[in-house]
Amino acid sequence: MSKFHLNLRSDNAKTGPIPVSTSSMNTCPRSCGMFDTCYAKFGPISMHWKRVDDRGMEWPEFIDKIMALPRGTFWRHNQAGDLPCDSRSVTIDPWAMQQLIAANDGKRGFTYTHHRIDLEWNRSIIENANASGFTVNVSCDTLAEVDAATKIIKAPLVVVLPSDTTAKSLRTPEGRKVVVCYAPKNGVTCDKCRICQSARPDRAVIGFPAHGTRKKVIDIQLRKEQ
Repeated sequence: MSKFHLNLRSDNAKTGPIPVSTSSMNTCPRSCGMFDTCYAKFGPISMHWKRVDDRGMEWPEFIDKIMALPRGTFWRHNQAGDLPCDSRSVTIDPWAMQQLIAANDGKRGFTYTHHRIDLEWNRSIIENANASGFTVNVSCDTLAEVDAATKIIKAPLVVVLPSDTTAKSLRTPEGRKVVVCYAPKNGVTCDKCRICQSARPDRAVIGFPAHGTRKKVIDIQLRKEQ
């Protein structure tokens, strides 16, 4: 059974002091290209993530806490973990997502997902969430994947970039603009930026340079996939 945690004032240097949640590891789909190299599986955050499995709250209590957030609250769902899903971590749970959307009403929640968008079931749930005020960014592992995703889903997109990326922006193979996240080098937190909370599917793609203790491994993986 999945478990959840909500920190009402995060000390995460990248997000800033906003409410940030964590979902247990079994919400992550094995289809995720970063399943074995995810930054959250290593370093300080990994210790917290592992504790969520044992000490986290169940979904109804988590939903109650989101409902209790003040109106207008800007918050991030899942600094680690993914959307609520079936026991095989393949399909997103539509009922749980409806509860999350309802709990977020009047607030400014956003998250990211690596769940498979080649499944119509998942696509419709993600698109409905974005249309209903809860932003779900679709995570891509390469620039070519961004181009492919744009053709099958109406949702904001993000992408992993090599750790040594220095450009402020770049283009996908088909010319789509990618804006590189400001946080790693300029100290601009999510709380100050807030672009990932925009649910517009025509919004610029946001690129996140690989970070954490496994960033060099991710760099090698990205080079192989290009």
